[in-house]
Amino acid sequence: MNRNARIKAMKILYTMEVSNISANAAKDFVLEEKQDEYASKLVDGCLANLLKIDSLIMHNLVNYTIDRLNLVDKAIIRIAVYELLCGKPKEVVINEALEITKEYSDEGNHKATSFNNSVLDKIAKSLE
Repeated sequence: MNRNARIKAMKILYTMEVSNISANAAKDFVLEEKQDEYASKLVDGCLANLLKIDSLIMHNLVNYTIDRLNLVDKAIIRIAVYELLCGKPKEVVINEALEITKEYSDEGNHKATSFNNSVLDKIAKSLE
């Protein structure tokens, strides 16, 4: 259930960036039912904490900038960082992010999964 919410939240954040639309417009586009409360909560939390989330991401990227991130990966990482900030178990958060990366971003070479794992692991350690 939470994976589906995370996927929907990722799609909303991605849609916002690609289409340059508001969160509510993206939610209307992506969410099929108003019962998608957790997806909506993830999006709202990411947006409310975007400066802190992006700062954590930027400080843990090596030889990379946040602007160069694939938009799908950026959305996945932002959601995971938000959940880490909320105190969710890092093993669960990172595993879920990597499973979503495998499904939506990785091209079979595991580069995106490996990259996201490295970034999220560094962020999780910096929050300990």
